Amino acid sequence: MQIIQSRRRFLAGLSAAGAVGLVGAATPASAEPPPETSRIRLSKTFGICLAPQFVAEDLLYAEGFTHVDYVETQPGTVMATDTASGKIDFGLNFIAPTIVAVDQGHRLTLMGGVHPGCFELFVQPGIDSILQLRGRKVGVQALGSSPHLFIVSIAAHVGLDPVRDIVWVSDPDVKPKELFLRGDVDAFLGFPPEPQELRAKGAGRVLLNSALDRPWSQYFCCLLAGNPGFVAANPVASKRVMRAILKAADLCVADPAMVARRLVEGKFTANYDYALQALGEVPYKRWRDYDAEDTVRFYALRLREAGAIAASPQEIIAKATDWRFLNELKRELKT
Repeated sequence: MQIIQSRRRFLAGLSAAGAVGLVGAATPASAEPPPETSRIRLSKTFGICLAPQFVAEDLLYAEGFTHVDYVETQPGTVMATDTASGKIDFGLNFIAPTIVAVDQGHRLTLMGGVHPGCFELFVQPGIDSILQLRGRKVGVQALGSSPHLFIVSIAAHVGLDPVRDIVWVSDPDVKPKELFLRGDVDAFLGFPPEPQELRAKGAGRVLLNSALDRPWSQYFCCLLAGNPGFVAANPVASKRVMRAILKAADLCVADPAMVARRLVEGKFTANYDYALQALGEVPYKRWRDYDAEDTVRFYALRLREAGAIAASPQEIIAKATDWRFLNELKRELKT
């Protein structure tokens, strides 16, 4: 009974939020055939910035799915390979490791961008530019992780050689954030709720905020990727999944307090205040305005410059993108 009431409150909140087309039978979905499958599997990770996927469950039920499973995985390369292998059907994932996974031969279908601007680069006092990372220690969970690949992209963009010019530090027993707080590394790139936690502690300073600083603020951070076999066999279901996640992105703008509560209730995060702060800082409303293909092209260029991938941007785009659902939904979900 508690679950039913929670869903009723959620759907009532959708209506009260006033976001056009979020609920109701009079939507384009009513004119479509039902989804080819009743079960959908989505990734579950720790990043608050992936909130649209995490709070889309009730919207997915409204789209005709009867079983919505969140499968625990790790963000970045692991999520990309889990999607490619069929362990999960869809994952909202960071673009840099997704491109690396495609370059390595993993089959994925990138369907569209959901939001830009969720990572922040923290540095210790005395570092005032990206170029000053030369010779500095940068903490990452592992080489090939999402923070590592984003910093690689940033370094390559200003002419640094990420291999020779940066000292990468990782400790399997200590999180990079803790290394930064201890002063053991000079820089650390975090995703929500890590930036909110560091700011609350007054630790370091933000050298780069991808929600505010160009060129990073002009491109998506996270794109929805699907298993290509699933997408090919279930086009109606795939479009319905994407519609639910994009509606949930609108909800993050319309009622961030309710979304923050849902994130805590669903055990996607523990701290309501950090979740609410992050939802107010990530520009979820930009999914209609930005070009997902430009994002793939931009990051693929940076990663190729750094030697992280061999394929050209156009090869990545031709091999692993399908924007048809996004283009249809942009027309349907106009505000």
